[in-house]
Amino acid sequence: MFKKILIANRGEIACRVIKTARKMGIQTVALYSDADANALHVKMADEAVHIGPAPANQSYIVIDKVMEAIRQTGAEAVHPGYGFLSENPKFAEALEAEGVAFIGPPKGAIESMGDKITSKKIAREAGVSTVPGYMGLIEDAEDAVKISNQVGYPVMIKASAGGGGKGMRIAWNDDEAREGFQSSKNEAASSFGDDRIFIEKFVTQPRHIEIQVLADGHGNTLYLNERECSIQRRNQKVIEEAPSPFLDEATRAAMGKQSCDLAAAVGYTSAGTVEFIVDGDKNFYFLEMNTRLQVEHPVTELITGIDLVEQMIRVAAGEALAFGQDDIGINGWAMESRLYAEDPYRGFLPSIGRLTRYRPPEEIAEETRAVRNDTGVFEGGEISMYYDPMIAKLCTWAPDRGAAIEEMRTALDGFELEGIGHNLPFLAAVMDHSVFVSGDMTTAFIEEQYPDGFEGVTIDNATLRQIAAATAAMNRVAEIRRTRISGRMDNHTRHVGGDWVVTLQGTPIPVSVHADREGATVRFDDGEETRVESGWTPGQTLARLMVGGQPMILKVESHSQGFRIRYRGADMTVTLHTPRQAELAQLMPEKTPPDTSKMLLCPMPGLIVKIDVADGDEVQEGQTLCTVEAMKMENILRAERKGTVKKINAAAGESLAVDDVIMEFE
Repeated sequence: MFKKILIANRGEIACRVIKTARKMGIQTVALYSDADANALHVKMADEAVHIGPAPANQSYIVIDKVMEAIRQTGAEAVHPGYGFLSENPKFAEALEAEGVAFIGPPKGAIESMGDKITSKKIAREAGVSTVPGYMGLIEDAEDAVKISNQVGYPVMIKASAGGGGKGMRIAWNDDEAREGFQSSKNEAASSFGDDRIFIEKFVTQPRHIEIQVLADGHGNTLYLNERECSIQRRNQKVIEEAPSPFLDEATRAAMGKQSCDLAAAVGYTSAGTVEFIVDGDKNFYFLEMNTRLQVEHPVTELITGIDLVEQMIRVAAGEALAFGQDDIGINGWAMESRLYAEDPYRGFLPSIGRLTRYRPPEEIAEETRAVRNDTGVFEGGEISMYYDPMIAKLCTWAPDRGAAIEEMRTALDGFELEGIGHNLPFLAAVMDHSVFVSGDMTTAFIEEQYPDGFEGVTIDNATLRQIAAATAAMNRVAEIRRTRISGRMDNHTRHVGGDWVVTLQGTPIPVSVHADREGATVRFDDGEETRVESGWTPGQTLARLMVGGQPMILKVESHSQGFRIRYRGADMTVTLHTPRQAELAQLMPEKTPPDTSKMLLCPMPGLIVKIDVADGDEVQEGQTLCTVEAMKMENILRAERKGTVKKINAAAGESLAVDDVIMEFE
């Protein structure tokens, strides 16, 4: 077994590999760029080597720099994680020439499967069902339009060397094919150094289901069941689960066999994933094979009990798998929520900044439930514009799907994150969404369920009353604290009244609070009573309560007239007034936000790549105005209506913050 391995990656996957290596008694070497000098993976590793400036193409994906770090530290093997050099055959070749083990598949398998065009041809020859499309290279935008018409709209335009949702566009007509081709080509060149593009039929109403395979160098190839990855935005997964609520045993076995056949056809060893699109009739079509560890591998580990990173290391060291296909079962159900630095209220656009608060829920490993949080950040750390915006992967496990979802709801409720835009509200909303709970979702879930974008959650009336009762009881505790500090009371209750009007989501709810040593009883004006028990004290940002005998976790931020409460995807300002104050509050005018309807605001921190209009230009609805790049993704901003450009405030090459004015209209 290896004594020392180098991890050619960063962030949470580097931390994940370090944990398993430590368990196996293997020393680890971390790499870091200028931006990652204080990163968590650097702190966790036994050694760390500086590898260059912040941009990945000047540090993490420069093969010569990685090789020099290997020589410097004497590492015997390299785990590439995912992304970066993980599917680069030249890197595998360089390691082989140096006599260093690659903790991944052979160079030939990476080459064959890493190219989406070649992989589809090999898949067909191996008897794997494939999606119709054009397998040749696309020369230019007009060629893309011609081929798209031959294949038939809608089509998926993809970077041949792509991955992680980058270099992918869906086109429904000729104009979108031209534009999508150029954007995919640009993204592919900047992210992968390979701008080859291909086109395939976009299967409508699809589910994205993938098979985990594991193979050794002794002729053993197994599949470790499937993962459902249909909840996606911008072609990138957000929520995954294992197993899939859609597959039956026969379909699972057929997909597993084809996946193993494909792996065997290219002499595959190590962990890999074969991705499929599955339609409503359980017909499945090969998409691609990822010749690396997947981001969502924890859910497979949770239902099989197999540490995939450990198996990758053992296979790379020449060991045979210690188990067979019949040993692999499905134990319970696992969920994964990808926590991203992105704003779901702005179309999931990336966010950057410092984590002023980062308190994930406690990790648990019990017989009936588990909570796992794979992360690469810490409180006070910074989310950089140079890398993927993923903060953490929150996973839960339970004996069945319903219980796994409930565990995830509770874990998300207790996950505290401040300082940046993030998708916690969206993740919480999905866990309560009837379509997701039913298991009857497709990759179009976000577009279908949130056609106008995610705008938060409206809490139902019964839950509103629970929150009203909880905040009324909390407010009483806060009022006692205030009167005690001000010296206005001789005992705990004299000057704190019991009658309040709680207003939330625009609904006033009159209540009376009657407290005792164990908690408070809250009476509503219709006579219903709710018991509230909690150890919450003012200043705590998380309130764990029992409301009406049911547990409830609220994220709390105090303000002068009440609280900001976040719960299950809802973000509410809760005000508490005495009955007289509530009467007067009704007379106060509402503050109106500034009018920005004649401005184009930068929707995210990013770099202006191109301005497509000039002062005085008349623009039409839907016309391209400019392109902004953030987190390696190009975002095209279009005119919402017909108008005339009055003034352009930014130029190509400028870096802008959120809501900076790019241009103004007459």
